[in-house]
Amino acid sequence: MPTNVQEQRLRRRFELWDRDHDGRIERSDWESEVERLLSAFNETANSPKGQALRSAYLGMWDNMASQAGVKSGDSVDFEQFKNAAAKQMLDQGKAGFDKGLRPTIKAILDLADTDGDGQVSREEFRTWIKVAGGEESKADEAFQRIDTDNSGQLSVEELIEAVRKFHSGELDVSLF
Repeated sequence: MPTNVQEQRLRRRFELWDRDHDGRIERSDWESEVERLLSAFNETANSPKGQALRSAYLGMWDNMASQAGVKSGDSVDFEQFKNAAAKQMLDQGKAGFDKGLRPTIKAILDLADTDGDGQVSREEFRTWIKVAGGEESKADEAFQRIDTDNSGQLSVEELIEAVRKFHSGELDVSLF
């Protein structure tokens, strides 16, 4: 079972997806986030980055729905979401995270890398945090803590590791 910190972070993520506040999330909530991300980074749904993002997000939804024991077209409540996340991400550690979340995080970061340099700049990171529902005012502090090599840029690996540590409760930064 998730720790208190893990559960708080899962609840916050659930609430951000539950845009209509009905206590349930469904595939359309994840599709909406794809659209918000594409719009924020001026990318089209038919572009390679747009297709990769949509595929990764909906693959993550399908995997989570399966872990929750529901069909892809059904909705899940917070308890189902929390239990699915615990099975996938928390109980299986890095391997579960890599299977369940890594493709989506990588697709988001590839999208955020608007200049194509293979890194995420401070400004690109701010945009991602804003779309994810985080506080822009805390983005710079998070960026600085995640930039473990002090390069002034975030590599995909730095960001993936930060998201994994954030969800596991090992890293206390504001990602949403």
